[in-house]
Order: sequence, then structure tokens, then C-alpha cells
Amino acid sequence: MHKQTISSIRRALAAREYSSAELCQHFLDRIDSANPELNAFITVTRESALAAASQADEQLAKGASSPLLGVPLAHKDIFCTRGVLTSCGSRMLENFVPPYDATVVSRMQSAGAVILGKTNMDEFAMGSSNENSFFGAVTNPWGEGRVPGGSSGGSAAAVGARLVPGCTGTDTGGSIRQPAAFCGITGIKPTYGRVSRYGMVAFASSLDQGGPMAATAEDCATLLACMAGHDPRDSTSIDEPVPDYSASLGDSINGLKIGLPKQYFAAGLDDTIAAALQAAISELEKLGASFVEVELPNQHLAVPAYYIVAPAECSSNLSRFDGVRYGHRCDDPADLEDLYKRSRSEGFGHEVKRRILLGTYALSTGYYDAYYLKAQKIRNLISRDFTTAFETVDMILGPTTPTPAFELGANSSDPVAMYLNDIYTIPANLAGLPALSAPCGFSGELPIGLQLVGNYFTENKLLNVAHQYQQVTDWHSQLPARFA
Repeated sequence: MHKQTISSIRRALAAREYSSAELCQHFLDRIDSANPELNAFITVTRESALAAASQADEQLAKGASSPLLGVPLAHKDIFCTRGVLTSCGSRMLENFVPPYDATVVSRMQSAGAVILGKTNMDEFAMGSSNENSFFGAVTNPWGEGRVPGGSSGGSAAAVGARLVPGCTGTDTGGSIRQPAAFCGITGIKPTYGRVSRYGMVAFASSLDQGGPMAATAEDCATLLACMAGHDPRDSTSIDEPVPDYSASLGDSINGLKIGLPKQYFAAGLDDTIAAALQAAISELEKLGASFVEVELPNQHLAVPAYYIVAPAECSSNLSRFDGVRYGHRCDDPADLEDLYKRSRSEGFGHEVKRRILLGTYALSTGYYDAYYLKAQKIRNLISRDFTTAFETVDMILGPTTPTPAFELGANSSDPVAMYLNDIYTIPANLAGLPALSAPCGFSGELPIGLQLVGNYFTENKLLNVAHQYQQVTDWHSQLPARFA
């Protein structure tokens, strides 16, 4: 059962080939067996999952139908879940149990999903390797001793090892797409504002966006349709109709024009990834797509601009964790200042502290104009690069990551090297554009991902191109041998 996609699971449940309870138990058994090695889950909600599966079976028996009825899923531990631990991978929230559900969570439940638990992540979504979690590092199912990517590494590893057929993730600078590439699955970051951020613990509010992670583009289309839509509780949510993403998956891509930024195929890109991308380009050409070179002249400024904007917003958002209202509180504070200092020092990990310091400095008097304001100007330039490119092409194709998954600990002492892992993903976040990563090959035994970036609200086009590609290749259906 674990080798089936969400689409095939939905058909099997409707045909009563097996029950949701049986399916749920199967995945829970796989989690019990594999999670001690992978550390992909922080919390497993066994009892509530089995109860929800039984309820789904009752509805299925009555002929009920909803997009995810009886399908097991999991949520990244950054989404608030009523009555269930929501830790954000941090000691600061190791005992936080929210009294409400995030909009994404409630929409998934309304669609009939059975939630198996909460997946591990870099603390407060800050990281590219999932080594920054208070609950320990996550391991890539494709390579012992390799990172799964971050910050949604727990979700990517869980789907990659087929401990669950689909997961939610969040993407601030590539945190859905980069781990999807490292773990050989499909993940999409929608247009900023397409998915509600209500109940999604904030890292960088102008960049954060929730999205789905699954084996195939078809499954991501199903999940995204359930997640997306306007939410009046989120001031950044866009009131734009949500299309039926699955309905356009069979559209021909004949005549589609795809841009290849020469900046993405320059020095620094691993040779095996470049070769895999060229093979993917050839497959898409056979399907009728054409390719032209495009210029994105300011893309080299994306990483430095991002690491001013994101830490600045992080500094502001995380100021609420002060030991007073909720979250970690130090023992026996001498006074209010001591409470603040020790609670935050004890509650936050090294990477979070680094970004808070960076962001606070960039926002401080005398440096705001020199750093933060300049970074926002660069952000506008990067957005204009994409706007100009989309005047001549329908979407852009490039690598998701510069290298395959690296070894655990390889970049831990070099923050700059770690940050450069997001060099190809960050521009889409700065511009607020939708972007998708799909498997396109292997470097040795490690997966490779290709990235598609589209214009605003063209998620359906990205999903269709990835789906068409997955109809003529099988990279997305391959599993790590030890989890097959």
C-alpha cells in the first residue's frame, strides 16, 4: 500500500479494496519501524489517526466523497494543531499545545484527511539541512549520513521513505523545494498569498508560504487544491479563485516556451545535475516544449538580499517569545531582564540566535537604510528580472540545488556554504512567484531535482509540465531500497 500514490489510494478506498483503518495502520507500522533511524516525526498521533480513519470508513461505506477522505497525511510541525504539540523544532515551544488549528490543517481535515502526526524541521524553519532541530537531525532515506534538506526535511524524508503518502511543508527560501530535491519527491511553493498563513508560526512574514509535498505532481495538485484559497484571518491572503489543478494535468505542452537562465547553468552547478537537467530538457522537447536562453542579471544578489530581509523579519516575529506569555520560561528569574535573557538564550538554538542578531543589527538605527532598505531595493530588481523574462517565456527551468544531498555535519561550521544551498530557490521567494521541484535523475544513489518557476498564479501550468514529464519518466516512482 505504501507504494501507491495519493491518487491511487483514493481510487482504492472508493472501490473498498482496503479500509482507511487498514491503510492508516500500515503507515503507522512503517513509522514505528523507520522513524528511529530517520527521525522524520516529532509527534505521532496514533489514537486520533485510527479514530479518524474509522470515521472515514463509515463515511465511505455510505457513499460519501471528498478529495482526501481516508487518506493518511502529516503536517510539518510549524502548523498549529489543536490539542497536539506544535514545537517548530524548538526548545522554546517543546511543550506548546495550541488551542486552535491552522487554516491549512482545518482545510485538510475538512477534505477528509487522516493526520498521522507532525514532522521534524529546522528550528523555526531556519536551515537548509534539518540539522537545527531541538529534537535531533533528520536523515535522508536515500543515503545514510546524508541530510534531507531543510527546513521541511522531516516532511521530505517521510514522503521519500513512504512513511506517509503526502505532507505539508513551508517554503521561505526554498524549504519545500530543496528537501524535495534531496529526497526524490515533488514539492511546490505556491504564489505568495495563495495559501493562508493563519496558524503557521511565522519566520519571515513576507516570504513564508505553505505548500504540499508528495511523490508526484498529480498528488501535489490534489493537495494544493485543498490547501489554497482566500482566508480573511490572514491579511496577506489573496482573494483569487482557486482553479481545479487536477483538471489541467492532461493539457498538451506543445508550443510551450520555457526559459533557461544562463545564470543558473554557470560555475558552481554540479556536473551530474547539469547532465540530468539536459536529459529532462530533451524529454520535454519531445513533448513539444521549446527552450530559449533568458537573462536574470540580478539573481546573484538574491542570497545576500534574502539574508538581510529574512533575519530582519525573524528578529521581529520571534520577539514574542519572551518567557512571559507562553513558550520556554527559565527557572527562578531574578528580575524581568533576567527572565528575558535566560528564557530566550535557553529556548533558542544557535542558528536562530544568529539570525535574530543579524536581523536586529540590520534594523537598528544607522543601519536600516544601509542594509534592510537596500536589500528591499534588490528584491524589486529581482522581481523585475522575472517580469521581463515572462514577457517572452511561459516559465523558467533550472536546477533546484547546486549539489546533491551533502553529508550530515559537512556545512555545520560554515554558515555561508549552508546558505548557498538555496541559491537557486531564494529568487522565487523574494519575488513571490510559484515554483516547483520534481525528481529528474540521480547522482550516484542520491536524487536530483529540477525546478520550474512560473508567473503569478500559474501553479496549474507548473504542475501540468511536471505531470507530463512524470508520464514519460519514472524518477518520481523510485524508492530507497531499504524502505521499498
